Formats: sequence, structure tokens, C-alpha cells
Amino acid sequence: MKTLLHRLRARGQRGDVPGWVLVTVMSAGLVAALYTLASDQLTAMLSAALSKVK
Repeated sequence: MKTLLHRLRARGQRGDVPGWVLVTVMSAGLVAALYTLASDQLTAMLSAALSKVK
């Protein structure tokens, strides 16, 4: 148990948090931008796919 706590504490001290936060925020921004530009086409594609399943 002590080694697990030691590993978790050591992992938090690496300073890698800003990198994955930046990737997450940029990915969310890219998805939002694509959805804004292509929402009509995406809705049509989803509707067509769902109608084929029924």
C-alpha cells in the first residue's frame, strides 16, 4: 500500500498536466469548430445511418 501511495505522489510531481490539458482543450475546440461548420451535414448523415438500421 505504501508503494502505491508513493507512486501516485511521484506521478503528480512530473509536471505533465499542462500537456494533456492543452491537448484536451484543443481537441474540444476542433470538434466544436467542425460541428459549427458541418452540423447540417452531420445531422443528415446520422439520420441516414439511423434510418438504414431500422
